Amino acid sequence: MSERPAAATGSRLSRRGLVAMGTAAAAAPLLPGSAAAADRTGAGARDGDGADFDFDNGNALGYVFTFMPPYLREALTPLGNDATVFTHFAAIEWASFFDAYAPYHPTAVGLYSDIPRRPASERSTNRNGNIALLYAIHRVLHAVVPSRADKWREMLSNVGLDPDDDRENETTPSGIGNLAARRVLDNRARDGMNLLGDEGGRRYHRRPYADYTDYEPVNTVYRLRNPSRWQPGFTTPGNGIFRIQQFVTPQMGRAKPIGPDPRRFGAPPPSASDHRDRRAYKKQVDEVLAISAALTDEQKMLAESFDDKFDGVSVGLGLGLRLEEVDLGESVVRGATANLAIFDTMIAIFRDKRRYDAVRPFSAIRHVYGDRHVTAWGGPGKGTVTDMPADQWRSYLNTADHPEYPSASGSICAAGAQVGRRFNGTDEADITFVFPQGSSEIEPGLTPGRDLTLRWDNWTDWTRQCGMSRVWGGVHFVPSVLEGERIGTEVADRFYDFMQPYIHGRR
Repeated sequence: MSERPAAATGSRLSRRGLVAMGTAAAAAPLLPGSAAAADRTGAGARDGDGADFDFDNGNALGYVFTFMPPYLREALTPLGNDATVFTHFAAIEWASFFDAYAPYHPTAVGLYSDIPRRPASERSTNRNGNIALLYAIHRVLHAVVPSRADKWREMLSNVGLDPDDDRENETTPSGIGNLAARRVLDNRARDGMNLLGDEGGRRYHRRPYADYTDYEPVNTVYRLRNPSRWQPGFTTPGNGIFRIQQFVTPQMGRAKPIGPDPRRFGAPPPSASDHRDRRAYKKQVDEVLAISAALTDEQKMLAESFDDKFDGVSVGLGLGLRLEEVDLGESVVRGATANLAIFDTMIAIFRDKRRYDAVRPFSAIRHVYGDRHVTAWGGPGKGTVTDMPADQWRSYLNTADHPEYPSASGSICAAGAQVGRRFNGTDEADITFVFPQGSSEIEPGLTPGRDLTLRWDNWTDWTRQCGMSRVWGGVHFVPSVLEGERIGTEVADRFYDFMQPYIHGRR
């Protein structure tokens, strides 16, 4: 990674002020919807309203990922505010994209459907493929996020399509889109994630994505009975209301994978998190404290960016996958492969999160030092302080609602990067983030102290920075990041091979 002067050409401002740089524009994102996603050349969505969409030459993904994000974020966040929910939605979304576009692709065949390839005359432009993609995502959004049905209707009507056309057939683009999405939904609605909220025999007042596996933490928010195990924390928006964390979607480790079973790539036990090995346990704690005390603007901004799966990780992966450089069909193929590989990776990660139930840094720091003073980041705008009672320490980032080991975020970046390597045939990448002065959400107006531009020219460095950002953010220990990277890389490498027969029509 290198730092270089900020450039203005080819940039797009995101929700948090992040600017992603690309040869044309920030690429369509991988995870579900990013405000940083810019339209590719010819995609034609003006201010996200679709008024100028060019069906023949454009890419519907650019329009969808410009229109959808704010409503999707609003709807999905209350369901768990975690990457598991986002990646599950993304898997359904991109599987539907892949199956809807397959009949218009030169060779691809569907993952969950067997719709025959359309005649060459219907594949001479992007028109029919774009229509199929739009109807597919419309069907998915209505099924998964029905609370914003008004907006999903608007998404189609803005480009002159009929949102009431729910016919399914194998001959028209709208029929193909609807049919492909329905078949994906039929397959994934009961894949173990509890999308419908009725697992465990629940008949009334369904709870989408709720745990049905009877997980119970060993520790409580008030008492750390076992310092090696996960302890729920308090969270608050600062309004006097406090919530006790619940392990979000512990059932993900049991979910049905899309490709080969990823659970074979499990992590070894996190030995340094065993409090009985006092030296190794304290060493991990001291490493996190030392990093907290020496946080730089660069580390803070990368921690915030990679923490945001909508705007940070997805945009970086889109740029590295060169989605702005390939045609519509190839962008669907690459985006689907990356997203589905990420979902399968998360199954392996969450199987291990549950079985090891490992302690987070905030609990371990309090266990080791109690109320003794430590040197650490003192909170927004306070810099490094030397007189903080350890039981008042908190991480720079909010700690996610699940055990520490292995790192989910590190695995997401690693999986996407490995897919990128396989498609591009090289470790080389071209990913640039620009953070305007004062654009931090945690220290607004203060961090960074000046415009900050960071560039990665290879996947290896980008992945490592993504993983280490979790340590800088104070929510992971280093071994968790390293195992997450390994699992993500191995699962994605195998998943890429799994997808080839579907892409090239040889299944």
